[in-house]
Amino acid sequence: MATIFSKIIQGEIPCFKIAENEHFFAFLDIFPLVEGHVLVIPKVEVDRFFDVDDSLLGEWLIFAKPIAKAIEKVFPCNRCGISVVGLEVPHAHMHLVPINSMDDLNFSRKKLMLSNDQLKEIQEKILSAL
Repeated sequence: MATIFSKIIQGEIPCFKIAENEHFFAFLDIFPLVEGHVLVIPKVEVDRFFDVDDSLLGEWLIFAKPIAKAIEKVFPCNRCGISVVGLEVPHAHMHLVPINSMDDLNFSRKKLMLSNDQLKEIQEKILSAL
């Protein structure tokens, strides 16, 4: 059965897309830890990060790098943090999150509830910096 991420990739579920290529897809987390929180996923449906084919692991970081740099440009932060948790959806994914402290990557914190207009504005900010 297709995961929610596979349905997003296929366009069956709308998203605020940031970037896409042959192997990867990036979009805003609609329940972010902070504004600018982006999910980066492989198009191949693999549950666990370290089960992703070796040939894609390095490409994944290279794909994510300009997105992380764009996040750092448009959101006040010390850096763009990266986290791989993988418990929320059975489809390997990485989180790119603008952070100022370790606590900014605390996934047990309450998530933001943003409107579609706010998410669209965040999307436009990141896209303008890519």
